[in-house]
Formats: sequence, structure tokens, C-alpha cells
Amino acid sequence: MYYILLQATAPVAGAAKQGGFGGSTMLLMLGMFAIIYFLMIRPQQKRQKELQTMLDSLQVNDKVLTASGIYGRVVSLKPDKGIVVVEIDDTNKIRVDFQRSAIVSILNATDGSVTK
Repeated sequence: MYYILLQATAPVAGAAKQGGFGGSTMLLMLGMFAIIYFLMIRPQQKRQKELQTMLDSLQVNDKVLTASGIYGRVVSLKPDKGIVVVEIDDTNKIRVDFQRSAIVSILNATDGSVTK
């Protein structure tokens, strides 16, 4: 009987230490956070910064594309209200007010390139 009790209380050879928050676990979590940051968070921040730079450079007579897919030409800017007036039809002079954030890209008429 005494032999059975000794076996139950004796540590098993090769068994890992239980409990605690080891340094390897902390290093693994830190590595996973770094991967998530560089693959997801940083590119999103970069795109947001580029979009803000593009919106800040918006000028009158720029050809633009809105988020709803409407092409037009900027007629006037109302920076205090954050509104851009876009003319969508040259012949009938149809003008529509958009929020500045609704502008997705600026289309350069000279070389046909798109600024995003």
C-alpha cells in the first residue's frame, strides 16, 4: 500500500512544469502582436494618411470620382462645412453637394492617371 502512495505523489519523468506564465509564452504573444500590427494595422494607417493628403490637395476644376461612382468636376469647396460642390453635367450645369470624405480619387485630365 505504501508503494502505491509513493507512486501517486512522485513526479512523472519528463513531464512539463505546470502553471505559471513563462517567458516563451510572452515572447510568442509579442510576436503575434507584431505580425498583426505589420500586416493589418500599419497598412490601414498608411492608406488613411494617403487619403487625407489627397483630400487636402483637392482644388477647384479637379476631375473627381465619388464613393457612389459619380464622375464630375469640382466647382467649389466649402472647407468650413466640409462640403465639395461637384458639377456632374457640363451642358445642363447640374451641381451636387458632397461631403469631402465622399471623394474617392482625383482623376488627372492631362495624363489620365488616378490619384487615390
